[in-house]
Amino acid sequence: MAQWLSDGFDGLQQWLFESLLQPLMFSMGWASFLEDGYAACGWLLVGLLQLGVIGLLIGPLQRLWPVEPVTDRATIRTDILYTLVHRLGLFRLGLFATVEPLADALFGALRVAGVSTFHLDGVWPGVSDVPWVSLLLYLLVLDFFGYWIHRAQHHFEWWWRLHSLHHAQRQMTMWSDSRNHLLDDLLRDALLVAVAQFIGVMPGQFIAIVAITQLSENLQHANLRLSFGRWGERLWISPRFHRLHHGIGIGHETTVPSVGAGASGAQPRVVPGGANFGVLLPWWDMLLRSANFDARYGPTGVRDQVEPGADGRLRDYGQGFWSQQWRGVLRLFGRA
Repeated sequence: MAQWLSDGFDGLQQWLFESLLQPLMFSMGWASFLEDGYAACGWLLVGLLQLGVIGLLIGPLQRLWPVEPVTDRATIRTDILYTLVHRLGLFRLGLFATVEPLADALFGALRVAGVSTFHLDGVWPGVSDVPWVSLLLYLLVLDFFGYWIHRAQHHFEWWWRLHSLHHAQRQMTMWSDSRNHLLDDLLRDALLVAVAQFIGVMPGQFIAIVAITQLSENLQHANLRLSFGRWGERLWISPRFHRLHHGIGIGHETTVPSVGAGASGAQPRVVPGGANFGVLLPWWDMLLRSANFDARYGPTGVRDQVEPGADGRLRDYGQGFWSQQWRGVLRLFGRA
């Protein structure tokens, strides 16, 4: 079955490349980039398949068991635009033009200096000979790194100023996963690509891992009242588990007692923190004591959207794609 699916995908990728992209690249004088074009066809095909699953499977589930009524369709349309930018390859085209040449130059220089990458699945004899075992091994390792990258997005104030755009969505749906500042995406993806190259993930494996991760995250962000049960919740991240991460006052902050609060009556302090940082697996949250399995579906967003700051105003995260990107840059430099 797996081989049949793999062969079918390869056939579609070859057809798409030879029928559409290759003639276009030859006509534009880009023959030296044919290999990259073939890889781009793979990403585009994966994106189209993902959009099909989102629309035909996750969409009906949202309509059957919604957490809350849809009240702001404009912000959902913006999230759909983010998803199309990522799934149809526009963001990856930007990575190809900026980050990938730098990564190739870095790893090329390391190889010249005698420092080579290795294949993690070759450490244990026989693992690399079983494709699905090798894939699961790399998925596990990249998910672990993804957990720490996500914690860093919340821990470092400058990074949170970018990442907070993702959390500012108060009408979460299956489209909300890709709602990120482009600089946030650029930094996260560059780190993951570097780790993947260093541990020897093959291109086909990386595409499969990204596809699995993105579809799971689409489900996690869905406006869907769904739990995987007591044991399932501890095996794979559910929409309920991840919604807590987006919950106001839960997912990205921690309330701690003020020093001397018992004597002076000082109010507790809100500090950066949070819970449920896992990408696919809740195991890292459980091991590192950042898991929250409360059975609730609360409102999502960021506290400064609903509680005025020191200046008496609520923070504006922007209403459309370009507005949100611009305001993210302003936040990064402390201007918004």
